[in-house]
Amino acid sequence: MRFRAKIVDLACLNHFSRIINTIAKLAKTCILRLTVCKLYFILSDKVANGGASMWCELSQGNFFDEFQMEGVAAEHNEIYIELVPENLSRALKTAQSAKAVKIKLTNKHCPCLRVAVELPSLSSSSRIVTHDIPVGVIPRRMWNDFREPSVPDFDVSIYLPVLKTMKSVVERMKNLSNLIVIEANLSGEMNLKIETDLVSVTTHFKDLGNPPWASEDGCQSSAQGRDLKSMAEACIDIKKLQQLLAGQQVNPTKALCNIVRKRIVHFILLHEEVSLQYFIPAIA
Repeated sequence: MRFRAKIVDLACLNHFSRIINTIAKLAKTCILRLTVCKLYFILSDKVANGGASMWCELSQGNFFDEFQMEGVAAEHNEIYIELVPENLSRALKTAQSAKAVKIKLTNKHCPCLRVAVELPSLSSSSRIVTHDIPVGVIPRRMWNDFREPSVPDFDVSIYLPVLKTMKSVVERMKNLSNLIVIEANLSGEMNLKIETDLVSVTTHFKDLGNPPWASEDGCQSSAQGRDLKSMAEACIDIKKLQQLLAGQQVNPTKALCNIVRKRIVHFILLHEEVSLQYFIPAIA
């Protein structure tokens, strides 16, 4: 099992660093799955137990100048490791003006992801700062626990308002309640609501637009024959929503959410070569 990669381009490095920062805000530990073409950061707190889950996917070719890996076996050419994303985020913070960053899987005393940052120096010799980040190697028999979460049939899919606006609304609401209701319809309307014994607050967004999802057979999915004004709602933990919005450093080009009535809210943030999915289960 071998993995080594190198980033030379500063813009790619800073972009990669922002993605890792975002992930570090969402997950204390996560699984990094490496394949020949892609990297996946996976958090699978079992949604059934009320935990959120995350699936972040990026194409290695858009970030790395060199990327070599040999998986567990020829027919299973993948590597799964568990790591603390905050450690990787910290290591990359030292690389903001680096000439190059090399990342390598090593196993001296224990399995580590070695991040070697080559910094510019005034003399001819370069300065290299090395960080060894401990990782746990996930055995092959457990890989199935980290498959892409399946998306249940949703009642409503809607584009999100500007995330900064949404974030400031949610931050104010967080001081009033631990729960927030998200509701939306197929007419591009979405409401964020909190209701307690003392206060009831609703923020309305309209003209957001609904994605043109089509079902497998090419015709519009379950939207047909439905009342476009009828709201689908789910009540979720406001802290988990705030975490998602506060951690955003990727500035997605598209952000949308799918609501399965009273079951789950599924967020999708897309940015060129990165997609981040985040699932927050509803609270009954």
